[in-house]
Amino acid sequence: MGAMPQKPSQPPAPAPGGVTPEDGHGSVVAERKAQRTKPPSLYQVVLLNDDFTPMEFVVMVLQEFFKHDLDTATHIMLKIHHEGRGVCGVYTKDVAATKVELVLAAARRAGHPLQCIMEAA
Repeated sequence: MGAMPQKPSQPPAPAPGGVTPEDGHGSVVAERKAQRTKPPSLYQVVLLNDDFTPMEFVVMVLQEFFKHDLDTATHIMLKIHHEGRGVCGVYTKDVAATKVELVLAAARRAGHPLQCIMEAA
């Protein structure tokens, strides 16, 4: 049996718009826009003065929960004592809320009325 004459291969039919799929032209490329994420909001954790919580307890709270050294903790405690409030630190919302809860729980366990709040920085 003889070989059948072969048809010359034809290029693929052009895609709509007159571009062939294999040449890469006319492909749709989705461009990724750089998303601008803003940094998380910050909150300051504040201790409020009262007439009953011992100064030593406040210094201990500042050292234990906010990792201040003795001098810094004493300085913040005196600010709280004289001005009625003092900033212990500035954190993201979740961290600030956790610190507030830890301080309030420690104060309750020790029988002190120490108040700790968080405010937008």
